[in-house]
Amino acid sequence: MIHALLLAATAAQAAPAPVLPSDPLPADWVAVPDDELLVFTLANGKTVTVRLAPAAAPVHVANIRKLAAAHWWDAGTSVYRLQDNYVAQWGDPTEKKALPGGIVANPVPEYEQRGPTAVARLSRRDPYAEWAGYSRDGWPLAGIGASQWLPHCYGMVGVGRDMAPSTGSGAELYAVIGHGPRALDRNIAMVGRVVEGIEWLSSLPRGTGDLGFYKTPAEYSPIVSARLASDLPAATRPHFQYRATTNPRFAAWIASRENRAPPFFTVPAGGADICNAMPPVRRTP
Repeated sequence: MIHALLLAATAAQAAPAPVLPSDPLPADWVAVPDDELLVFTLANGKTVTVRLAPAAAPVHVANIRKLAAAHWWDAGTSVYRLQDNYVAQWGDPTEKKALPGGIVANPVPEYEQRGPTAVARLSRRDPYAEWAGYSRDGWPLAGIGASQWLPHCYGMVGVGRDMAPSTGSGAELYAVIGHGPRALDRNIAMVGRVVEGIEWLSSLPRGTGDLGFYKTPAEYSPIVSARLASDLPAATRPHFQYRATTNPRFAAWIASRENRAPPFFTVPAGGADICNAMPPVRRTP
């Protein structure tokens, strides 16, 4: 009897842990609020949709919503900088266009936040922080203790600014189009993420001036309009969903990103960079 129990215990110890399914259920997809979606239309007719992050930078995002409501980007603005493997930047290239009323020109720095930390985390320490993980509402995070911030990963959107103490108003924005420049974390206000259309920015011609700025206005890519989805006609309004991060299926998804499976992957990494495990976002089916 004792021998049989020992055999059973040994078999239990040797059995691999069950693999949880990482595929989401329909209920795992959560609607992004329409007033968090900002749609930029370029002169070539292509659109770039940014999901705004009001919890990360409330004053900057409030500025951005006011700029969109005032149609500030609709005239005299463009994509005027394309630095290879770094950023695409847009706004007023002359820096002379007046801002509408109610805009806070240089808010108090909104580079990191205090509050509830990530509800799901990667298993390894982040190279630029103590931890990296995911917020309850589907954002990537990095943090130290209870302090957290949005990391500079591909497609993330930040606020262009001058030298400190300038923090930028939100009129000048950039999107990361290359390897995540994580040294910028906590030095610039991060206000969102491109959820659709990043290819229309990353495929533009590279600027040949210093830091990738275009040398002549003829090289600029004009912006035709910028609207919150909540201000668009219902028939043309885009809808997106983020994946819920507070269930075992998302935990299994994290494990799958940290340990890529055979047959192609033969050596599991045992961890992942947050920029290689960006939380899924999709158009609403």
